[in-house]
Amino acid sequence: MSKKIEQKITGYQVIKPEESKAAEQKETPALKEKAEVAAPAHEIADVIHMHERVLRPEILKGYTYKVSTPDHVSEHALYITINDIVLNPGTEHELERPFEVFINSKNMEHFQWIVALTRIISAVFRKGGDVTFLVEELKSVFDPRGGYWKKGGTFMPSLVGEIGDVIEQHLIKIGLMHAPELDEHQKQLIEEKRKDFSLTPTPADESQEEESSFPEQAQLCKKCNVKAAIVMDGCLTCLNCGDSKCG
Repeated sequence: MSKKIEQKITGYQVIKPEESKAAEQKETPALKEKAEVAAPAHEIADVIHMHERVLRPEILKGYTYKVSTPDHVSEHALYITINDIVLNPGTEHELERPFEVFINSKNMEHFQWIVALTRIISAVFRKGGDVTFLVEELKSVFDPRGGYWKKGGTFMPSLVGEIGDVIEQHLIKIGLMHAPELDEHQKQLIEEKRKDFSLTPTPADESQEEESSFPEQAQLCKKCNVKAAIVMDGCLTCLNCGDSKCG
């Protein structure tokens, strides 16, 4: 068997049969150890991650979210359905990842751009990787006619922004994103501010007003988009997320 030498020869060595057998005996334990180390890597290589070549199964797990908006935005509610694919089912590497999204409504006014948006979002989902950037991109879209307030005092800059908010809720539900958590200092600060404003609702208050549990004079917090920022001791503090201008 001939072998073509493509590099310059800088030296040579003659290996005797006895030396060759001794070298094989010495290398055998090392080779076994390398094979044992390589085994977990081989197992990891078999783990399926989300990518565009993953075929759609016959059945997908789905979640439907109802979005009610003011009449000037949409007369009818929107129903956003996000279907997930389960990767590596039955193993320790089981993952649930978004695969496609559908939006349905009786209102046909927004039909064209909603269909286009769902196709683009679904294509991004099927690409895999980090899809969480969609949330920030969608929630930063502002309607030139102005946004609207949801129940609870949350401000939505646009209908597209609310679609992004629903996607964020879903990604948190399946563990692809983490819900923002307050540290102990922020929790303590919010609790103190709430006590000062006597924000503990009574049964009568809950039946009369479900829109918001924050003071009427509260301002819009630029961090969480909730009308919950109040001025106390000369400092603007949000009673919802704990953001404070005084640090």
